[in-house]
Amino acid sequence: MTTPRREAAAATRLSLGTAPRPGPAQPAPAEGAGTWVIVPTYNEAENVRTITAGILESLPGATVLVVDDGSPDGTGGIADELAAADPRIRVRHRPEKQGLGRAYLDGFGVALAGGAEIVIQMDADWSHDPAALPSLIGPIAGGTADLVIGSRYTKGGGVVDWGLGRRIISRGGSIFARSVLRLGPRDLTGGFKAWRASTLAAIPFDGVHAGGYVFQIEMTFRASRLGARVAETPITFRDRRVGQSKMSRRIVVEALVVVVTLRAEELAGRLPGRRPKPIAGVPEPPPAPAPADRITTEIPRPSALDTPAAGEGR
Repeated sequence: MTTPRREAAAATRLSLGTAPRPGPAQPAPAEGAGTWVIVPTYNEAENVRTITAGILESLPGATVLVVDDGSPDGTGGIADELAAADPRIRVRHRPEKQGLGRAYLDGFGVALAGGAEIVIQMDADWSHDPAALPSLIGPIAGGTADLVIGSRYTKGGGVVDWGLGRRIISRGGSIFARSVLRLGPRDLTGGFKAWRASTLAAIPFDGVHAGGYVFQIEMTFRASRLGARVAETPITFRDRRVGQSKMSRRIVVEALVVVVTLRAEELAGRLPGRRPKPIAGVPEPPPAPAPADRITTEIPRPSALDTPAAGEGR
């Protein structure tokens, strides 16, 4: 029982600033904790050191997984050296080049098995600016989105250092896919994305057709049909700093074929899928409207990203 004398003593301590001190403050979790960043590489020896450093500077708590497809220039060996020096960096070695989509799916599987809460996909060539990573994961961490696309074609986004032909192919591909697949996002060919882990886990990887760049379209399509909330945040894309683009005519043809195939499978009722599994403490997505009515959120560009940044795609 507290006596009047003890109450008076406590009041005196408070007035004098001598109240009992709380215990030591717990350190805040590093930004990016629970986030895995998947970086496929093929002949990126000149970029892998700097891009991993840039990622970890932006998200110190993240795990970077380099997925190397047997690069003959020694990229995989450099990645091993980085991993030996920093436990936040891991390496997945694949025996040969099997396509960008297959490399991502392999990396996604490793991240999900490792307990990732958010999974980011980005290129190694500085087309994607690591400084944009916090804005990419923000809507997922805040519980307002399940997939966030770093978009060149939403308000505030853009492209630098591309010729007219490349611009037409990229923009035309997005418009074609939006029309055929009845999707809302403006940038469907972009490869700078953040995924809620439960949404990514709900996509049947063995049913994914694409191994090349149309993989980006297909994954967004499948997530959308599962009821995922898709948001876009603006990025400024710059062409790769070092090396040559891996875009080819075959990749363009594959994109056209896969987009039409996906729509045909959907119309025939053969597209597999289920709603994303919930994560403890995170609200489940609301019921999805009919695909034609899909709403895509556009996230205003933060002031920190107003300067041109590297962006998307090889």
